[in-house]
Amino acid sequence: MMTIAASESLAGRTVLLGVSGSIAAYKACELVRECVTRGADVHVLMTANAAAFVTPLTFQTLSRNPVTQGLFDQIEEWKPEHIALSERAHVLCVAPATANVIAKLACGLADDALTSVALAFAGPLLVAPAMNSGMYAHPATAANLATLRQRSAVIIEPEHGALACGTTGAGRLAPVAAIVAAIERVLHTPRTA
Repeated sequence: MMTIAASESLAGRTVLLGVSGSIAAYKACELVRECVTRGADVHVLMTANAAAFVTPLTFQTLSRNPVTQGLFDQIEEWKPEHIALSERAHVLCVAPATANVIAKLACGLADDALTSVALAFAGPLLVAPAMNSGMYAHPATAANLATLRQRSAVIIEPEHGALACGTTGAGRLAPVAAIVAAIERVLHTPRTA
């Protein structure tokens, strides 16, 4: 088995990072940096709520790519950006994934750039939930995550601990190292038909 150095483990790969509106969005900045350090071409798709926590300029600077926020953003080619991105990417990782975005992904809703790309994307999908522990434990969220698992999505389980809302429980975004490791794992594991 060939060992791949961390510095080149994502070389030549295009990673789409979906960022939704959670306080954990600031951790997505570190995730972008880690993927770029490993050689990935990272493209960030932000929900409108995510932009309330971290600016698009931050992600643009870290990824060295334009950030996609809306379905009707200016594009540089004739294809709509959500289609162009979905066709050239190797993996889509949604981190942090709020209960709202998880529900949209499970139901196939496509009302913003992130969910539209997700619906058009045929490659591996990774979802890293981050939310209040009550929301995470709710049967609707559990059912939505189960639906995504049935569709071969990789769920990167959240940690148990102190949450931004002042409670303690499951719902804290998984460590950046665990998310990067999951991305590397799916990209270096042959897909079965």
